[in-house]
Amino acid sequence: MSFFRQARAVLGDALGHLNDDDGWAMASHVALSALMAVFPFLIFVAAIAGFIGEADLASRVASLLFDTWPKDVAEPIAADVQSVLSHPPSGLLTVSVAITIYLASNGVEAVRTALNRAYRVRETRSFLFLRTQSLLFVVAGAVASLVFAFLGVLGPIIFDWIARYVPEIAPFATTFLFVRLIVTGLLLAVVLVSAHLWLPAGRPPAPSLWPGIIITLTLWLIAAFVFGYYLQRFANYAAYYAGLASVVTAIFFMYLVALIMIFGAEFNAALARRREP
Repeated sequence: MSFFRQARAVLGDALGHLNDDDGWAMASHVALSALMAVFPFLIFVAAIAGFIGEADLASRVASLLFDTWPKDVAEPIAADVQSVLSHPPSGLLTVSVAITIYLASNGVEAVRTALNRAYRVRETRSFLFLRTQSLLFVVAGAVASLVFAFLGVLGPIIFDWIARYVPEIAPFATTFLFVRLIVTGLLLAVVLVSAHLWLPAGRPPAPSLWPGIIITLTLWLIAAFVFGYYLQRFANYAAYYAGLASVVTAIFFMYLVALIMIFGAEFNAALARRREP
């Protein structure tokens, strides 16, 4: 069978199972849960940043997060996030922060459910194990975000220090700014790989996950560009949703992101079925 016929068969299988597994509806669930988890997650990040004496890092984490969103989607949400982060919790070990972590973990649970459906496995692990794992994902994500944000702050300082002794690299200062986008992309890739590896109750072998992950990251970049262009040229949500326009726009974008992620998992599952004897 030729490569193109095999590719068409795998794509048809993935799209068919996306429909059979209620992927369209699951994408809505993941999108809404993820959007509702953004604020609690960033509040928790702000609490940790304040605890270690680096309160400004929380704002940098938010900037890293929204750098991957189309400008017209990110700006209204980012403004609200910055408003929330300007009044972070006063202490780390408080009931409010504990509730915040729990709410943020709901986004992880939504992704788990979507991946279980895509890989067609039944969840048999205990509720306590699943919720603990989700909470650990939130905590690890918060710490990793702060580390990446700190490296983003440290990077320009290191570049200036090197440029002082090697003036020849000074003209590349603008190019160095692209490192921030690379860091953000790397963080997204790590999160996506971790989700595929540890969240579902079953999955194909780890080396077989890369096709779906690469497809997901590629389609995310395309979707961000196309959706941003669509918003600038054609969309006028304010005419339909008035004051809710920014929220509806964010939900629509998150829906596309979730649908692409589920399709990536369905693509891996389709490849696994093709390999079966």
